[in-house]
Amino acid sequence: MTITSFAQTFGFGPKAGVNLSNYQGGNIQTDAKVGYHFGGMLNFGFGNVFSIQPEVLFSTLGAKVESSGSKADFKINYLTVPVMLKFRTRSGFYLEAGPQAGFRLSESVPDQTIDHFAKNLDISLGAGLGYQSNIGLGIGFRYVAGLSKVGDFSSQEINPDFKNSVIQGSLFWVIPIKE
Repeated sequence: MTITSFAQTFGFGPKAGVNLSNYQGGNIQTDAKVGYHFGGMLNFGFGNVFSIQPEVLFSTLGAKVESSGSKADFKINYLTVPVMLKFRTRSGFYLEAGPQAGFRLSESVPDQTIDHFAKNLDISLGAGLGYQSNIGLGIGFRYVAGLSKVGDFSSQEINPDFKNSVIQGSLFWVIPIKE
């Protein structure tokens, strides 16, 4: 009879960082917009190298959209819930990937002809890498690609068939509860 034991760990902590977001697809001309994210995360470790990390983050996304010859800031505030599967090496470096749901909280759109610029739900996939020290402090970089279109409006000038595209840089601290 063989008995295999898996080390299980649990931790939680804060996370904050910078977003560089833009829109991909559609027929609009855009430039990237700088935003931010902050919130908390849980980390459930199993085995020696794998963990699942759900997060709840307030995140500002958007782009600088060219319309009628000028650029305007289109900003959407989301409550994002990524759930990442992490593979961590003994040296502290990690790779991660997983789905993300974004729930629209508010939007700031200068085009007064558009009543509801963004859909209430944004579905994305994220992948990233980073480093986490033995005491739980870490730095991470993630790319989040939208799977669902952002736009929820009809316009003669703008095709709403575009998706979020975000590069994130984060600092975090995983505080261990059970090792």
